[in-house]
Amino acid sequence: MDAEGAWRVGQLRRAAAAALIGTAIEFYDFFIYGTAAALVFGVVFFPGLGAVGALLAAFSVYAVAFLARPLGAVVFGHFGDRVGRKATLVVSLLLMGLATAAVGLLPGFAAWGWWAPAVLVVLRVCQGVGLGGEWGGAALLIAENAPAARRGRYGGFLQLGPTIGFVLANGVFLALQLGLDERAFRAWGWRVPFLASFALVAVGLFVRLRVEESPLFRAMERTEERGEKGAHGERPPVLEVVREHWRPVVAGGGAITVGYALFYLTTTYSLAYATSGLGVASTLVLAMLLVGAVGMAGTVWLSAERSDRWGRRRTLRWATGLAAGWALVLFPLLESVSRPLMFVALAGAMVVLGCMFGPVAAFLPELFPTRVRYTGAALTYNLGGVVGGALTPLVATRLTAAYGTAQPVGWYLAGLGVLALGCLRLLPETTGAELGAVDGGRRRAPLWGADPAA
Repeated sequence: MDAEGAWRVGQLRRAAAAALIGTAIEFYDFFIYGTAAALVFGVVFFPGLGAVGALLAAFSVYAVAFLARPLGAVVFGHFGDRVGRKATLVVSLLLMGLATAAVGLLPGFAAWGWWAPAVLVVLRVCQGVGLGGEWGGAALLIAENAPAARRGRYGGFLQLGPTIGFVLANGVFLALQLGLDERAFRAWGWRVPFLASFALVAVGLFVRLRVEESPLFRAMERTEERGEKGAHGERPPVLEVVREHWRPVVAGGGAITVGYALFYLTTTYSLAYATSGLGVASTLVLAMLLVGAVGMAGTVWLSAERSDRWGRRRTLRWATGLAAGWALVLFPLLESVSRPLMFVALAGAMVVLGCMFGPVAAFLPELFPTRVRYTGAALTYNLGGVVGGALTPLVATRLTAAYGTAQPVGWYLAGLGVLALGCLRLLPETTGAELGAVDGGRRRAPLWGADPAA
């Protein structure tokens, strides 16, 4: 291997490590709110609303971050496509980490009254904006460094980040609940995972500051310095995405909606429902989810690697079909209150989720040209989160309260699976496509899934 080849391999490994570590930290910050919302935030910030009302209020604030994520995708995507991927990722990490740590310092309703939940909403918005800019930039950091034939495999490193963040978040809460009594946990124990974000952000910054800028972005900059801006000139990236690439944004967002929905139903709503509705100990549910996360990590890696051979769209279609089917058995198994069957329900859902998440880090960046790739991939990923992540826990809470059982939630989730399959039908197969030195080609995604290289 010559010197240039060795440098490229080293840069790719550093990019993969930076994406993995940074994304794990960002998702840890994001996930600990969901766990805290299910376990304690209703009591701390919304007392007096009743059990269902407090849970709905906590999940409503939880949903605010998902609504803010597309805004983060637009803002950070603009600077990521104009200034660079690296600098934008550093800022997104700082915003998320500091907002998360501030939640750990926030007084509860008993001390601040309604100011406490109001400030919580503001901090949750900051979390959403930060995460909205995180995933797209991290995906590009890998996709624009990786060879086309192994882009899915290297994208799997990024997709392991949310899994690691989930394990860290739930592991910390599980340890605290095992080590503290209920009174101490509600008084101060829940703050520890949030305050730990200070240390995690320092680690993430150290890793990300050592990564160099994407070679494709540098090539685009050199082209623009020569005055070759093309017909698009200085048009803001979001306008170009909306006008010329709206189909992959809409179809791509719809395709990943069911993955978001299944994830947050499994990890957040099921935790709340099992503890408050079924009377199951929260430590038992957290332990089951942690074991399931190990299986999820395995299938993330397997599906990401296999998508280089089988195709991104084909892999996602099989995984989406599995998710739609699993949705129909998830809550009947959970409501059996049998420990083995509950474990099968939760661990099985996590394994299916890994199959869905694996190819996404390579698939979405491949749908957009370099000059708008950050904005396009980030906006697509986070629009899927609005429906799948923000609305689903609220819909599930309402359906369960109305019918006295969570089984209708499974039908809702299966419906999202059918929608996702239809959206995948509209997207092209992108496996093996060259991203291009300047703009990845000026093509638009074809309507019925034709090969973009054709």
